Amino acid sequence: QVHLVESGGGLVQAGDSLRLSCAVSGRTYTSNAMGWFRQAPGKEREFVATMPWRGGSTIADSVKGRFTISRDNAKNTVYLQMNSLKPEDTAVYYCAVGRGIDVADYGNWGQGTQVTVSS
Repeated sequence: QVHLVESGGGLVQAGDSLRLSCAVSGRTYTSNAMGWFRQAPGKEREFVATMPWRGGSTIADSVKGRFTISRDNAKNTVYLQMNSLKPEDTAVYYCAVGRGIDVADYGNWGQGTQVTVSS
């Protein structure tokens, strides 16, 4: 069983940066990827970034150039570095295990961490 715990969210101003962490415990297969998603109030959960265990990454167009995904295998942790934050980035951010960019292809969701960006 895989257990994920997100942290690092908070209240920041537009233009600030945050780094979210996703601590992974349990067994994750190398064929899977780690993904970051977000859900704003009244909206559906949407893809943000994903990183297969074998390497490489895919970033959503809405955050490309501002957000990057990385991992530290020694710490079993995946990160989402968010720069130049905008009010529209306000959402609960989740990490999950799966593949691709479709929410439906991910599971073992963490509890989420709130990111609020003020203008």
